[in-house]
Amino acid sequence: MIGVAVVGYGYWGPNLVRNFWETPGARLVAVCDLRKDRLAAVRSRYPAVHVTGDFDELLSDPRIDAIAIATPAAAHFKLAMKALMAGKHVLVEKPMAASSDEARRMLEEAARRRLVLAVDHTFVHTGAVRKMRDLVQDGLGDVYYYDSVRVNLGLFQRDVNVIWDLAVHDLSIMDYVLPERPVAVSATGMSHIAGEPANIAYLNLFFESKLIAHIHVNWLAPVKVRRTLVGGSSKMILYDDLEPSEKIKVYDRGVTLNGSSQGNGEKVYQMLVGYRTGDMYAPHIDVAEALEIELRQFVECVQRNERPTADGNAGLRVVKILEAASQSLAERGRVVELEHMRRIA
Repeated sequence: MIGVAVVGYGYWGPNLVRNFWETPGARLVAVCDLRKDRLAAVRSRYPAVHVTGDFDELLSDPRIDAIAIATPAAAHFKLAMKALMAGKHVLVEKPMAASSDEARRMLEEAARRRLVLAVDHTFVHTGAVRKMRDLVQDGLGDVYYYDSVRVNLGLFQRDVNVIWDLAVHDLSIMDYVLPERPVAVSATGMSHIAGEPANIAYLNLFFESKLIAHIHVNWLAPVKVRRTLVGGSSKMILYDDLEPSEKIKVYDRGVTLNGSSQGNGEKVYQMLVGYRTGDMYAPHIDVAEALEIELRQFVECVQRNERPTADGNAGLRVVKILEAASQSLAERGRVVELEHMRRIA
């Protein structure tokens, strides 16, 4: 049995606690939070679980093998590093850290101590996203574009902009699904509240091939939208996370482009466009809770000393894009190169 402690019982912590409590091979030992009312809620629902407001108490507890961190992003690096240095395996909420330098130091510490470092990119464990990855790898042909919209009304954050809050989900999905890593990013956006982080943003990501990705995130939309289009030369995918049953739809539709030129002193290009309109089908997908799958995998990786799907390298890649996008946003859309992205395995 892997002894686990959860740090942070606010928005996401209760989900981690519930799933660790039910995960085979895991034993929920303790929950840590600074607020007494939250600890009282844990004590009421899980009377066998130790509660504490002292994080250092977890580090010295020999019953605890792994620590899951679900605090605000600014605290991720400090808590994760202390846990790793104490010999504890770590699962950290997204984003992994506040900078690529912090994320890299976490990776190095975990590698040096041969510890599992996982990032809570929950969406990559959903049946829909895993199915989308399978289709992209075998069925779409050449991938042309990745286009995602993630908007809703609120919840405004004061410590991070909308890119770090919402786009992190789409970037983690994109990192998992697409066959290439982006090499540059451009971001534009705006804050409509003086002195507060940007509440609307548009990201364009560029690749070495002709693949292009676009992500739109927004805290000011009147409706909630969670929709992604992936277009290929053979087929196209629509992923709608809010769709109750048919979250993935595959369209046998597209265009055939044939270019020809004639020269009479100057080149004249004629483009012949052929449209292909075929069937749509909705493949069967696994409906198991993504967090259940993720935590089960985390426990198994700790037991077997294996790398999880969303490991520290995946977390670092996403943080590097977030960091570059924020830099571009501050400079009104200047294209920022993503150095060494292909070197992060």
